[in-house]
Amino acid sequence: MEHLVSMKDLTVEEIMLILDRAAIFKRLGFRELPGTYTVSNLFFEPSTRTKTSFEMAERKVGAQIIPFETSFSSTLKGETLYDTIRTLEAIGLDALVIRHPSDGFYEELIERTNVAIINAGDGSGQHPTQSLLDLFTIQEEFGGFEGLKVLIAGDIAHSRVARSNAEALRKLGAEVTFLCPPEWAGEFDSVDNWDEVIETSDVVMLLRVQHERHNTEMAYTKAAYHEQYGLTVERAAKMKKGAIIMHPAPVNRDVEIADCLIESPQSRIFKQVENGVYIRAAVLELILKGRK
Repeated sequence: MEHLVSMKDLTVEEIMLILDRAAIFKRLGFRELPGTYTVSNLFFEPSTRTKTSFEMAERKVGAQIIPFETSFSSTLKGETLYDTIRTLEAIGLDALVIRHPSDGFYEELIERTNVAIINAGDGSGQHPTQSLLDLFTIQEEFGGFEGLKVLIAGDIAHSRVARSNAEALRKLGAEVTFLCPPEWAGEFDSVDNWDEVIETSDVVMLLRVQHERHNTEMAYTKAAYHEQYGLTVERAAKMKKGAIIMHPAPVNRDVEIADCLIESPQSRIFKQVENGVYIRAAVLELILKGRK
């Protein structure tokens, strides 16, 4: 694998290879790469979890991290993303982890550069390593995916997590249902009534309301959204035994999910964050190891 830009590009075998390698790292400890590789993290959107998680994973596999601050880069002088990438390639970097607000930013890059590109989130498009860490967390809980009922609830149309996970989970045999306000369904079929799905779902995956991607003011107050589309305490009480709660974070407390449920016994939200380091180390190893 030369790049990781979309879950659409991964076969079931490649997904399982990454999950298996992450599981080995988690069980036996990280292994450093047999060679010296340089990586830079280009985040053109704010990020706490993904950027820090990648940096931790890069250190765990022994990669050298070249600092890149978008607020001090030549992009502020009008340099194109392509020219920035070609410059970093010419300097000698092996891989670039990129988060960018444009959907599919990588499409014009991967055929025109030799540096490996890892998509850390593109607009409302894809977020492959978040999807892989979600899959890893689900696999730890249930041992597999075939026949699992996964409910994805929230701001579906603007969510790269929803898009990536729907693709991957269906590929692995899970049944995916979306719940959201009808105007936020995007290209997906959805329901808007929790009573139809809460008692039968194995995984309840909530999504952040992405105010920054809405062109108009939100039609719901925070309280109204929580009451109609959030995971309330009353709804959580109806979840089937053994079902889990997930959220890619950051969380809007008492909007997508009741504050007291975030660290409840059913929640795997911080487990997802922990698993992100193992997944990203596995991806870095797969892409960098043996790279010429």
